[in-house]
Amino acid sequence: MIETMGRFIDHLSAFVFMKVPFFGAQIELVVLALGSAMIFFTLWLGIPQLRGVGIGLQLIRGRHIDDSAPGSVSQFQALSTALSGTIGLGNIGGVAIAIALGGPGAAFWMFVIGFFAMALKAAEVTLGLMYREFTPSGEVLGGPMYTLKNGLARLGLPKTGRNLGGLYAFFALGGALPLLQVNQSFSQLTLIAEIDNGPGNGLIYGLFLTIAVGVVIIGGVRSIASVAARLVPLMCVIYLGAGIVILMVNAGAIPAALETIVRTAFAPEAVAGGAIGSFVVGMRRAVFSCEAGVGSAVMAHAAARTHHPASEGMVGLIEPLLDTMIICTMTALIIVVTGVYDDGHGDIAMTSAAFGTVASWFPYVLSVAVFLFAFSTLISWGYYGLQAWGYLFGHSRASELAFKLLYCLLQPIGAILSPGKVIDLIDSLFFLMVVPNLIGLALLAVPVRREMNGFLAGVKAGTIYGKGIDDETAQPRHD
Repeated sequence: MIETMGRFIDHLSAFVFMKVPFFGAQIELVVLALGSAMIFFTLWLGIPQLRGVGIGLQLIRGRHIDDSAPGSVSQFQALSTALSGTIGLGNIGGVAIAIALGGPGAAFWMFVIGFFAMALKAAEVTLGLMYREFTPSGEVLGGPMYTLKNGLARLGLPKTGRNLGGLYAFFALGGALPLLQVNQSFSQLTLIAEIDNGPGNGLIYGLFLTIAVGVVIIGGVRSIASVAARLVPLMCVIYLGAGIVILMVNAGAIPAALETIVRTAFAPEAVAGGAIGSFVVGMRRAVFSCEAGVGSAVMAHAAARTHHPASEGMVGLIEPLLDTMIICTMTALIIVVTGVYDDGHGDIAMTSAAFGTVASWFPYVLSVAVFLFAFSTLISWGYYGLQAWGYLFGHSRASELAFKLLYCLLQPIGAILSPGKVIDLIDSLFFLMVVPNLIGLALLAVPVRREMNGFLAGVKAGTIYGKGIDDETAQPRHD
C-alpha cells in the first residue's frame, strides 16, 4: 500500500512539475504558464502596475475608507492577511536557492518577474471581489472557487464553473495542510539556532505552534486580519531593518554588487544554460514566492470592505511589489554584498552566513524573522483552507470548527515527520491550484478588463473618490 501510494505521488509530482525545453534550458510547464499569464495581463490591462499602484498605496494608508461598504475587514487588513501568506521562508531561503542555482543574475530576473506578477495579482483579486458571496450574517465567501462558480455562470457555463470551483477547493485543501510549513520552519530554526532536531523538540515546537495558531484562527477572519495587520509590519521591519544594517556595513560594496547582479543576468557564462538558465531559475523562484496565479491570496482580499472590486485589485498588486521586488531583492543584495554566494552554501544557510558577517549573534535576528514568517504563513493558510473546506462541506459552525481543530492538530505531525512523499504530495496539490485558476482568468479576461478600466477612468475623472460622490450608493459592476 505504501509503495503504491509512493508511486502515485511520484507520478503526480512528475506531472505537475513537468519540464519543457525553453531556449536551451528546462523549465516547469506550470511556471511557464504562470509567467505567460503575467505578461498577458500586464498588456491586456494596460500596465496596471503603473496606473494603479498610487491608488493602492492611498487605499492601504486609509484614504477613501467607507465602513458601510460590504466586507469583513479593511483593505489594509486584507492586504496584511494576504502578505502574511506570501511573505515566508521563500523570501529568505528561496532567494538563496535561486542565487545558488542561477548565480547572482537570478535576482535580477526575480525582480523583473515580480513586476509582471503585479498585473496577474490585480486581475485575480479584482475578479475575486466581483464574484464573492455573502452569508445571511454578512460574512464573506470568496476565492477562486467562487470566481469560477459565479463568473462562469454569468458566461452561461454554470456546471463547468461549479466543477472547476470544486476542483480548486480540493487542491486548496491539500495546499493548506500545515505539514510543510511546520516541517521546514522547524528544520531551518534548528539550523540557525543550533537546536537538536530530534522528535522530542519537534513535538514541543509543533505543540507550541498548535496553541499559537489555534488562538488566532479560532477567532475567524477578523481575528486573523487583526493579528496579520500587526504581525506583517513587525516581521518586515525586523527583517528589512537587519538587512539595512548589513547593507550599511557593506555600503562600499553595493555598487559592485548591483553591477554583478545585472551583468550575470545577461552573461552567457553565468550558469548552466547561460543567461537563459539564470532567467529560468529567477522566474521559477519569483513565481513560487509571490503566488500570483495560484489564487490563494484572493481568499484574503475578498474579505475587504469596498464597493469597487478593482480598488482591491489595486491593493493586491502591491503584494508582489513588497514580497518579490522589495524583500526578495533585499535578500539578494545581502547575499551578494557579503560575498557568501561563493562559499558553497545553499538555501537558508547562505542567508544565515550573510547575517553572520555582521556579528556572531546576528543570525539569531534571522531566526526570529524565520519564525514570524512561518507563523504568519500558517495563520493565513488556516483561513484559506477554511474557505476551501466551507465550499466543499458547508459553512456551518460545526463544519468550520472541525476544520480548525484538524488544521491545528496536524501541526505537531509536521514537526516530527521527515519531509518525504508527504511534502511532494502537498507541493503537487498546491501547484495544481494554478490549473483551474488560470482557466477562470482566461475565460473572464474581458469582464476584468472592463471592471478595471471603468474604475481607473472613474478615479481619474473624479466620479470615484471625488468631491460630491457618495460612495455609500456606489455599486460594483458584475459584468
